[in-house]
Amino acid sequence: MSVSVPAPRRALVVLITGLVALGPLSTDLYLPSLPALTRDLGSDVGAAQLTLSLFLVAFACCQLVCGPLSDRFGRRPVILGGTVVYLLATVACMLAPSMEALIAARFFQALGACTGPVLGRAIVRDLYGREGAARVLAYVGAAMALAPAVGPILGGFVEVWVGWRANFALLGFYAAVILLGVVTLLEESNRHPDPTALAPRQLAANYLGFLSSRRYLGYAATVALGYCGLFAFISGSAHVLIEVVGLSPDRYGFCFAAFVVGYATGTTLAGRLTQRLGIDRMIALGAGIACAGGLAMAALAWGRVETVAAIVGPSVVYMVGVGMVFPNAQAGAMGPFPTKAGAAAALVGFLQMATAAAVGIAVGHAFDGTSIPMATAIGVAGVGLVVVRLALLGREGTP
Repeated sequence: MSVSVPAPRRALVVLITGLVALGPLSTDLYLPSLPALTRDLGSDVGAAQLTLSLFLVAFACCQLVCGPLSDRFGRRPVILGGTVVYLLATVACMLAPSMEALIAARFFQALGACTGPVLGRAIVRDLYGREGAARVLAYVGAAMALAPAVGPILGGFVEVWVGWRANFALLGFYAAVILLGVVTLLEESNRHPDPTALAPRQLAANYLGFLSSRRYLGYAATVALGYCGLFAFISGSAHVLIEVVGLSPDRYGFCFAAFVVGYATGTTLAGRLTQRLGIDRMIALGAGIACAGGLAMAALAWGRVETVAAIVGPSVVYMVGVGMVFPNAQAGAMGPFPTKAGAAAALVGFLQMATAAAVGIAVGHAFDGTSIPMATAIGVAGVGLVVVRLALLGREGTP
């Protein structure tokens, strides 16, 4: 395969940020509409949560295929195909006549959405190497946080003014812009395509090889646990803050934005400090901060302190820690596998999304009119981050 010179780096990083944001935007923009679409489609909270959780299941499973596909045929054609699928499925979401139809459309939307985040990170690894990837992913994460910060605010106003279907129309417009960017800006970055990447035996050997690495498993578990707490808030916060605390959908968007600002703060700190402290020390520091925030939220919830400050404040602390952990753990997992970066990133993403989907389903079905299920899940995730850091990443790796 011939590989052309990469697009100008600044434009490329902006495009990668947009691609990586496909996943978060697909969940965050319509969060303020969850209670309303549940009523409009004559359904219940558990079924509405499936539009989030089954999205993650499809997202997780498709990563196991799109990563190796990109290792074999290149990043660009896989991203192009995935973005087209995403655009068509988003139109189906907008027109869904029932909750069952919306869940089905969200499933296919996820199949397309997963190519952006997984392969966007693989492109960064292709171009910048292990340590460079950690720094670039940190800055991509900080910039990307603007989208989910603005998303729920915009989605809340759209919900109040127009209704939930208009939020999917906005996602469709965003997908069309990303598709144009991929066509005009994205050049192939995979300089070492692997002809055996899709061979079933080789694929199984690759994944088993990743999982046999103690450090890879530690990095992957760190990402998964951090995302479990994050997704517990994503899946439960709308019902808690709107139905329990009594916020309007547009005000809820501002609370969610504070949550995202915490993540942006953590990723910015990671971008500035990783080169000095190293990947593993940054993970240790972030895990400790996330654990403190998660335990504080759980303690307040079990004490039946259900105010905006008691819910949003600890969640922001948790997200500062997660923002420090994510780019470093992702780069650490892909670092030892430069020719298999797509598959390595895909397996991390699968474990991350699959575990988070299970947590989201559990939080939705456990919702009892209080913040306890959501807050407990976040507290457990925070403790888990510290345990994994000590158990699997206890010895310093490459700084």
